[in-house]
Amino acid sequence: VQLQAYGGGPVQAGGSLRLSCSNSGGTFRRYVVGWFRQAPGKEREFVAAIKWSAQHTAYADSVKGRFTISRDTAENTVYLQMNSLKSEDTAVYYCAADSTLIQSSWRMSTQYDFWGQGTQVTVSS
Repeated sequence: VQLQAYGGGPVQAGGSLRLSCSNSGGTFRRYVVGWFRQAPGKEREFVAAIKWSAQHTAYADSVKGRFTISRDTAENTVYLQMNSLKSEDTAVYYCAADSTLIQSSWRMSTQYDFWGQGTQVTVSS
């Protein structure tokens, strides 16, 4: 598994960005793929996750209704569509994957075995 996260950048508050996470090391077919973020001076926090095979999803309360996680089987890519962005969404966003997680563990960053490099999202107010 080799994850690449991209799509970050500067955006004004209220705007949108779409992050992508691809796996150049193979298929996501058996994996749970999660997005996490880390702001300066803060701990890494869960944002959203999707189980590739069943399309089950989970979201942090802070992003529910604004962010949507999805996957494209043809592109072997997981997307995080971020709408109505706020300054507090500013962070480095990471995607992660694991093939053994049960749903109760999706929000725990320590349970993911594979991580991509981060992509910076900066929301200006």
